[in-house]
Amino acid sequence: MPRTRIKICGIRDTETALLAVDAGADALGFVFAKNSSRYVEPEAVWDILQALPPFVSTVGLTVNAKTEAFDEIQEAAPFDLAQLHGSESIPQARDYMTPVIKAIRFNDDTIVEELGRWAPVDEVVAILVDGSAGGEGQTFDWERLAAVRESVVHPLIVAGGLTPENVGEAIRIVRPYAVDVSSGVESERGIKDPDRIRAFCDAVRAADAELT
Repeated sequence: MPRTRIKICGIRDTETALLAVDAGADALGFVFAKNSSRYVEPEAVWDILQALPPFVSTVGLTVNAKTEAFDEIQEAAPFDLAQLHGSESIPQARDYMTPVIKAIRFNDDTIVEELGRWAPVDEVVAILVDGSAGGEGQTFDWERLAAVRESVVHPLIVAGGLTPENVGEAIRIVRPYAVDVSSGVESERGIKDPDRIRAFCDAVRAADAELT
């Protein structure tokens, strides 16, 4: 089994970014949705990007951003991947000049249809399945996602309610390409906890070791 990649989302400062990378994160997420408690100014992200070591992927999360607004953010903070966490259309996703991670909210009645809708979109490089609209710490039925795993054409990222305590189970059930965490490694909303970040990364590696 390939190694499960780790994304820590909701990074807002350089110290936390470097700690997450040191703990084992493969990717860091920056939230550019202004109504989020994890929102960070693009100019601040620019400073964080300059401090990162090579081979760390950076992800800019937007929600229904107009193309012009998206381009302004990307120019100020040139991240590697765009995570679209709203109701973006396929033409809108194709408009962005950045590879796309498309987030889908899990619904047992519509998940296969949603996966199929995005399957032929070349601009999408991964599908993220979340338990909520994002960042709310809400899990979903991993067994049900595993049951439709063959419908996933793109690399699959599992998010929503993951914690150091349950991420191993999610990996064992779904066998995703990556896991994405935000609230599960926080001491309070929007404030990352160094110990929980380390524990989360350790739990992912432990699950991988069990499955090897």
